[in-house]
Amino acid sequence: QVQLTESGGGLVQAGGSLRLSCAASGRTFSSYNMGWFRQAPGKEREFVADLSRSGDITAYVDSVEGRFTISRDNAENTVYLQMNSLKPEDTAVYYCAARIPGREWEYWGQGTQVTVSS
Repeated sequence: QVQLTESGGGLVQAGGSLRLSCAASGRTFSSYNMGWFRQAPGKEREFVADLSRSGDITAYVDSVEGRFTISRDNAENTVYLQMNSLKPEDTAVYYCAARIPGREWEYWGQGTQVTVSS
């Protein structure tokens, strides 16, 4: 079992930056691939980024490539999403997720709101 708690959301102007954090409970954080997803009003939840257990393999949705960076600190049981050059279309609730490699995303946080004003 893994419990995930996101923080760091807020209101920012276009072009600004935010860093989201996701703290995980449990002793086996390093066993999980970690990811970030987002859901905008009226839209389905979409994949944003993920990374491997060791943090050496990452993937991003095209719309955030070069602007967002996902990272993790296994000693602190925390995964981060650094978001730069934010755009109004990045406005959404951002969710942290965890999965055992090769399996479905099984554990989810409660979400944190990110609002980018134009």
